[in-house]
Amino acid sequence: MRIFITGAAGFIGSALANKMVKEGHSVRGLDDLSTGDPDRLLPDVEFIRGDINDRPKLWTLLQDVDCVYHVAARVVVPESVLYPREYNLVNVGGTVTLMEAMRDVGVRRVVFTSSGAIYGNQSSQPVKESAIPQPRSPYAVSKLSAEYYIHTIGGLWGIETVNLRIFNAYGPGQQLPPTHPPVIPYFLKQAHSNSTLVVHGDGTQTRDYIYIDDVVNGLMTASSTSNINRETINLGSGRETSVRELTRLVAEITGKSPEVVYNTRNDGGPSRMCADLTLAREKLNFYPLTPLEIGLQNMYESDLRLRIKNSN
Repeated sequence: MRIFITGAAGFIGSALANKMVKEGHSVRGLDDLSTGDPDRLLPDVEFIRGDINDRPKLWTLLQDVDCVYHVAARVVVPESVLYPREYNLVNVGGTVTLMEAMRDVGVRRVVFTSSGAIYGNQSSQPVKESAIPQPRSPYAVSKLSAEYYIHTIGGLWGIETVNLRIFNAYGPGQQLPPTHPPVIPYFLKQAHSNSTLVVHGDGTQTRDYIYIDDVVNGLMTASSTSNINRETINLGSGRETSVRELTRLVAEITGKSPEVVYNTRNDGGPSRMCADLTLAREKLNFYPLTPLEIGLQNMYESDLRLRIKNSN
């Protein structure tokens, strides 16, 4: 297949692009490099730096493409609270621009990487796709808005659309920005140096952590499955893990004894979050293969080797 990936130099986009070229697909990727790194990509990936809202550039890049993976987005929840207009411009406006360009060129399928964040607080867990969304941030609102645009525009213009709600993805090479880092790479880095692990809230809140290889497998299946047009499907591990349990696992895997500090004045987010995978199994034959303990071990060993290599 001929594949186009937006956000191709980011964590999920680069993992997807690299796996697809290894499987023999032709892959073209776009990224504005605001957070992405093109060095993540294999040489066989045709990479172009550019803006998701640049429609003339999209017209060129979408030529002869069979399927689009729309991964590009701004993803930092606290940042979205400060800059909601920017998140709307990129996550919503960029989605509409992409769909217009697909219509103009004649591309017939798009797979959108949405987020489990759209659910917010839900009384029933694991959470099903039929749950009424309760977004708690402009980031979550932007992802939900993009979902509606993709399905609505797809229906009007004859484009096959699939929304995949990805829960807390993690894995080797995950970015660790200086502010608001994702919890797993932050915990592993802090624990490795025997530094303090700061937990927002009391740590009893749960999350569904899914390993990057499992995410990529689900995404790849969605490009060729025939019975999922207009579907919205969860991609998670189906396992509920508290942040307290995560700190214990991180200490065990690193062999360290970091101090854990609970900042109960800060909002820890939704109290529970776990993906119901019934629809994913039915529609995508999706069964995540990597338990959290193994994924954390793989990530720690891989990133530790990289740190040692870079220090030499």
